[in-house]
Amino acid sequence: MVEQFLWWFIGAMILGAIEIFTLDLLFAMLAVGALAGGVAALLSAPWWLSVIIALAVASLLIGGLRPFLLRSLRAKGEGAAETNTAALVGRAARAIDTVTETSGRVKLNGEVWTARTEDDAPAIPEGSDVTVLRIQGATAVVAPEKES
Repeated sequence: MVEQFLWWFIGAMILGAIEIFTLDLLFAMLAVGALAGGVAALLSAPWWLSVIIALAVASLLIGGLRPFLLRSLRAKGEGAAETNTAALVGRAARAIDTVTETSGRVKLNGEVWTARTEDDAPAIPEGSDVTVLRIQGATAVVAPEKES
């Protein structure tokens, strides 16, 4: 069947488009496997051999090349950006109320957050600069900013 290779190439394009949205390199490896299956079909291989070739190439790439590429990307700092509440840890904020173990509010990243100190930590007076230690739910756990 001459048109069989077209389905492989269409599948590779769809997998490549999915990779653009996921950026995890998994669908890129599957797309290359589909391309290999398409090339086999283009060279008049039976459909079952095209499937085996596609699976073998994709498996080799996922198991061999993908881990190396992911390590390389993460070593360069790409793909490991902190987002959401994890990006707020270590940021400076200002206490807009007295912050204690049980209550308080801080202005953090332009927003007002409920805040508290660590257990057994002294209260932080209103107007003090603080540093975010962690985010627990919708509450920022803060400590006084160290003076230099």
